[in-house]
Amino acid sequence: MDKINLKLLKLVQKDNRLTAEQLGEIIGLSPSACQKRLTRMRSEGIIEADVSVISPKALGLTLTMIVNVTLKREQPQIIDQFKQSMRESDEVMQCFCVTGNTDFVVIVNALDMEHFDKFAQTFLYGNPHIRHFETSIVIDRVKTGFNINIDIDIDIEDN
Repeated sequence: MDKINLKLLKLVQKDNRLTAEQLGEIIGLSPSACQKRLTRMRSEGIIEADVSVISPKALGLTLTMIVNVTLKREQPQIIDQFKQSMRESDEVMQCFCVTGNTDFVVIVNALDMEHFDKFAQTFLYGNPHIRHFETSIVIDRVKTGFNINIDIDIDIEDN
């Protein structure tokens, strides 16, 4: 990972709509060189996805819950089954397998409590491998995003 790639990453994680021409102008490379580097970083999994962050409220998803899930047994097959069920759920925004008193932390968006209850019935109460789960309702989204701090200077104007 050289400084040019770090600069590209810093720029595209702030705004992934920048064109290769714009990136090249900022960094001092040709557009084709920027595009080749980005393509390589995508194929190597350094850039995992190019996404737009959408407001859940704009889609009527007024509730966000943080669910801590503890399994009865920590067997690889049970863990894999739970991971797969979380991947398949449209309500799950993020799911982390963690250490400590709980096995998973799951971020869930729902239209309302009835919608969350249907999710809980299907994925939590209905799972015989779950020992316990605890739900917290998010009051305020203080900070969201996927930006990783890349400590490298770039001469750009903030929009």
